[in-house]
Amino acid sequence: MIQKSLSILKELQSSNGLLTASKASVKTGYNRAWIRDNIYESLGFEATRNYKELVRIYRALLDVLLKHEYKIDWAIREKPKHAYQYIHARYDPETGDEILEEWGNKQNDAVGALLFKIGDLESKGVRVLRDKNDTRVIQKLVYYLESIEYWHDKDNGVWEEHEEVHASSVGACAAGLKAISRIVDVPKDLIMKGEKALLKLLPRESETKDVDLALLSLIYPYKIVSRDMALIILKNVEKKLVKEKGVIRYEGDQYYNKGLGEAEWVMGFPWLAIIYRDLKMPDKYAEYLRKTIACINEAGELPELYYANSGVHNENSPLGWAQALFLVAMAS
Repeated sequence: MIQKSLSILKELQSSNGLLTASKASVKTGYNRAWIRDNIYESLGFEATRNYKELVRIYRALLDVLLKHEYKIDWAIREKPKHAYQYIHARYDPETGDEILEEWGNKQNDAVGALLFKIGDLESKGVRVLRDKNDTRVIQKLVYYLESIEYWHDKDNGVWEEHEEVHASSVGACAAGLKAISRIVDVPKDLIMKGEKALLKLLPRESETKDVDLALLSLIYPYKIVSRDMALIILKNVEKKLVKEKGVIRYEGDQYYNKGLGEAEWVMGFPWLAIIYRDLKMPDKYAEYLRKTIACINEAGELPELYYANSGVHNENSPLGWAQALFLVAMAS
């Protein structure tokens, strides 16, 4: 199952190293490369010790940032007022060009995620940064987060929807700044502002959402909440969001909702499995690993989601993010 899952993930990789969110043939827009999705997809390569492909992903992401460095410079000089002035979320996987259609592109968590994983990998001896150009653009991302005042900046969040302050975005940025501070200069108060804001928000995700699947990111991979807070988040997620074929993103979610209820996201199951394994709760780990395996479709893939209360999934299959988390959950 590990080899099958890895080969499915590799099929999503472009020649330059970037991964698409789903197959190149899908008509949903998931044939593009997201910064965030690439970081989550990279976890599958890391878990299987496929370091060559892992490094290629991050260097391709750095190349995208270097291509659009002028935009980061603008945002550092003056706090962005409009969504298009923010670092973009989605790119053409071959050229690294921005996908210009409106898609909820203010996604601060993606910047935090990139800083977090580069800092994390470098600390483990995986050389991602090639030269002073890479280091320069990473330093600029720190200045960028300072300029946008990430700790109270309203962004579109992980789900790319309406703008508000999201705990998952603030936490990603604070974790990213902490991880990268070993490599570039990060003012201490810049991290503290994020941690303070996060404590005020938790255990809620935002003003409008008390429980949200995105909160799991604060436990894994960021590990930025205490065990006690992690258990509160898990209790809330299991009570309100866990369903038969996946985990709904939040109550009332309209994405792929056909009037019968919220869509059930498969990746929630391996995500929960990983977290329970890390918390040394083997029975819960095994439960969610079984649930994940039960969601594999006839092609051997993990799709993005199943429609509410059904065995029918949407077109986005495989979802690279789900496939990678399954690899993490299975790998020792």
